[in-house]
Amino acid sequence: MENAFFGNFDLASLSIWLFWIFFALLIYYLQTENMREGFPLENDDGTAAPNQGPFPVPEPKTFLMPHGRSDVTVPSQENEDAHRRMNLDDVMEPTAKSHGFPYIPKGDAMAAGIGSGAWTPRRDEPELDGHGHAKIVPMAATESYRVSAGRDPRGLVVVAGDGETVGTVSDMWIDAPEQLVRYLEIALDEDHGGGTRLVPIHFCQIWRRVTINSIHGRHFAGVPLTKSSTQVTKLEEEKISAYYGAGILYADDKRAEPLL
Repeated sequence: MENAFFGNFDLASLSIWLFWIFFALLIYYLQTENMREGFPLENDDGTAAPNQGPFPVPEPKTFLMPHGRSDVTVPSQENEDAHRRMNLDDVMEPTAKSHGFPYIPKGDAMAAGIGSGAWTPRRDEPELDGHGHAKIVPMAATESYRVSAGRDPRGLVVVAGDGETVGTVSDMWIDAPEQLVRYLEIALDEDHGGGTRLVPIHFCQIWRRVTINSIHGRHFAGVPLTKSSTQVTKLEEEKISAYYGAGILYADDKRAEPLL
């Protein structure tokens, strides 16, 4: 027993050191994987940020996408270029020369794509479920779903944030796998642009009518359209949600002012 290796070896100390080494490697792995998009860091003006942090940008990795979708490699210059969707100097301007001060939109704030109306350039293709089918579909295009609880908003009038009646609810778009309503489809009056528009359900107040406070009547004609009457792409979802989000701050000049 005197010559046994583990007789004078501290197994508890070995265990704790192995744990700390594993934990440090795990943190390094998770942090570098988190840096596959949006890095290296940049200043507001597009120049490289002086403090990039202690972790290096990871080597490119290609993700094989299912259902025939094209593969994605990150980080890659192609991916970075796809996210540089606009020249920010064309749509916003700083309120001060120093960093950290807010930017304000130029021109039409509802369509600038910044602030509360910011959106991400996701792929212009529908989101799919595990079987390769579009997740979000209009209820009129399927016979598998019905309203089992709450009030059915179809047929109710739609009122904007300024009190104008802009149309009626013509359909509901559902997330089939989740069995949730994601959008209401609005049939607009001719005075407000005509045709149909989608509105995320979270912007709607449903009672005896559907009230959408985020935008005013004159804004409904500018709600982004969908290419298909039965599908909505991820990019279209971004732009539609961003438009209503922009209205929270920019639909009325008073909304951008301090409350106090």
